[in-house]
Amino acid sequence: MNPTFTTIGLLCLSNLFMTFAWYGHLKTLNSKPWIIAALVSWGIALFEYLLQVPANRIGYTVMNVGQLKILQEVITLSLFVPFAVFYMKEPLKLDYLWAGLCILGAVYFMFRSELH
Repeated sequence: MNPTFTTIGLLCLSNLFMTFAWYGHLKTLNSKPWIIAALVSWGIALFEYLLQVPANRIGYTVMNVGQLKILQEVITLSLFVPFAVFYMKEPLKLDYLWAGLCILGAVYFMFRSELH
């Protein structure tokens, strides 16, 4: 299988777990003590790491570490916006678009040597 697509797939799954670990407790465990939320989040984060580490190892065979990081940020924002809007019921803001455009600029600069 193509290492780039494998990396993207694993990073998407990894980020889905991490988004819930970092932010899901704000909705589902809001009435619980923070230590409970932290323990639950750590449990969820374990699955994130089980996907993140192989994703980065596979990705590093075809990308440099800066490219991997920017790819992760693109995936993070791509998954976070729907999570914030649909799961957390936050209003969709134009700021997400501006943030996305900034990250798109970062993608260009990190991957421009491959574009030539």
